[in-house]
Amino acid sequence: MKFIVKFFPEITIKSKPVRKQFVKDLRDNLRALLKPLAEGMEVQSEWDKIVVSVEGDDELRLQVIDVLGRTPGIAFFLDVMEYPFVDMQDAFEKTLALWGDKLTGKTFVVRCKRTGQHDFNSHELEQYVGGGLNQHSPAAGVDLRNPDVTVRLEVQSDRFFIINERHAGLGGFPLGSIEPVVSLISGGFDSTVSSYLTMKRGMRTHFCFFNLGGRDHEVGVKEVALYLWMKYGASSRVKFVVVPFEEVVGEILKNVQDSQMGVILKRMMMRAGSKVAETLNVKALVTGESVAQVSSQTLTNLSVIDSVTETLTLRPLIAMDKNDIISISREIGTETFAAAMPEYCGVISVKPTTRARPEKIAEEESKFDFSILDEAVKSARYLNIDEVANDEVALQDVEILNIPIQGGVIIDVRHPSEEERKPLKLSGIEIQKIPFYELHRQFAELDKRKPYLLYCDKGVMSRLHAAHLLEQGYDNVKVYRP
Repeated sequence: MKFIVKFFPEITIKSKPVRKQFVKDLRDNLRALLKPLAEGMEVQSEWDKIVVSVEGDDELRLQVIDVLGRTPGIAFFLDVMEYPFVDMQDAFEKTLALWGDKLTGKTFVVRCKRTGQHDFNSHELEQYVGGGLNQHSPAAGVDLRNPDVTVRLEVQSDRFFIINERHAGLGGFPLGSIEPVVSLISGGFDSTVSSYLTMKRGMRTHFCFFNLGGRDHEVGVKEVALYLWMKYGASSRVKFVVVPFEEVVGEILKNVQDSQMGVILKRMMMRAGSKVAETLNVKALVTGESVAQVSSQTLTNLSVIDSVTETLTLRPLIAMDKNDIISISREIGTETFAAAMPEYCGVISVKPTTRARPEKIAEEESKFDFSILDEAVKSARYLNIDEVANDEVALQDVEILNIPIQGGVIIDVRHPSEEERKPLKLSGIEIQKIPFYELHRQFAELDKRKPYLLYCDKGVMSRLHAAHLLEQGYDNVKVYRP
């Protein structure tokens, strides 16, 4: 099988050296993501495209399509069938075999690109193949101007290509082609979408979570960060940083006037986030704020919040409506568990200010013991994103089995889109499908007498949630890792 990958248009208008670097980045990213799928995977770059080639079955084809469809930097890609070019009759017969049934009741047109030396031109091949399809398929006829289906062919010297299907890409720039950022992530709609948008734009996106005191919230943010990284950014390793902010919240509640608490908490986060960025040698922070969505996000308050740091702050959602943000979260697969994210907020003002005054903020912050903030930053934990599950497992003794146990139930915790693409099939074993973002709510309703084995493709989400369930007192949980 072969796939022809076309670049996001903004890549093609770059200067020659920049374009070459971007294409190299995309090629290297695809190699990192695709080569584990099968031996013999070839990813070769050319000036105007990247060609992916591999021998395999339809299951592998769907896996490749899945990876290409969620890799930043790709405008679209073509699933093509490649053959030796014999003559126009052979080209027609091969096209009929692939496209004949697909044209049932539809109008169509044949379009061909040709390079090399031949005794015919592109238009003549289009007419020959199109005429044959019109006579020998159940198509509704040829329509040159507004067809239901366009059959695309390519002839390159002695090779013949039939475009089986065209798939939309993610767009954006190749991951790593733009400088990295640190995303301040809470796990809700806004911060997950803003993180996705920076990844799509080519920025390696580290995740920084401020733990305000909720253990369930930390686990929830870890899982959504893992999901985003595995789906859109797995070609580059990033950090997941946990900053303990419980004492900072306590100090704000004790010493800061009620109306100023929200703005001051955000200022503390920006200070801490800037220190994290400095540690990671990163020049920009990312937040999920949108103008006037909540009281701390008025232009006046955002200006006061930003004034505590010289680190550039990016706000991808700044002019987006909430419905648009939720719509994107639905498209990228984070809507359901963002909506169910367990949150803990210890700073809720009764009458929060919408027009913070710098002198008033300075007066309130003079009552704050900044050694507490310094200690929080100093105590931050820096984890490689792919080791987040191991961090949880270290807290609990999670048993990992490579074969099911008698009487056990396997719970497939993968996202529904992953489960549908590659269903888990085991004979004689009960399998339940409970996505990881629903697991903690539904697990309490399951039969406590049965042992449950959590399963996911890479064993990351399953270990993360098994550790958390064990921590909550469920001793009938293990991990299935075949």
